[in-house]
Amino acid sequence: MIAFSQNYTALARPVEPMAPAERLRTAFTQFVGETFYGQMIQAMRSTVGKPAYFHGGQAEEVFRGQLDQKLAEHLSEATAERFAEPMFRRQFPHLAAGATDATSLADDWQQLNQLTRR
Repeated sequence: MIAFSQNYTALARPVEPMAPAERLRTAFTQFVGETFYGQMIQAMRSTVGKPAYFHGGQAEEVFRGQLDQKLAEHLSEATAERFAEPMFRRQFPHLAAGATDATSLADDWQQLNQLTRR
């Protein structure tokens, strides 16, 4: 048995709650980025056929789906500033300017919830 000398509970940092406007920005950029890149990767994969040899079957298909999802997540995080942020500023100009009243945030969440993924 391996004994660890470090106290790992001391390493855990308390999570600070996000402001509602920041949560909306995060949800919006995640939705836009993952939807765009997910569709792009899916279209890219549809243009390439299965290889004649060395195809992993159903296991490869499942792994490829998970890989594509992670790739879309990382791409959306890496490009959120240049890709989704301008869309956020256009969709929610009052939040981009710094307004944080509760009524407009509720309306914005309702608008965001109306968006759907395929």
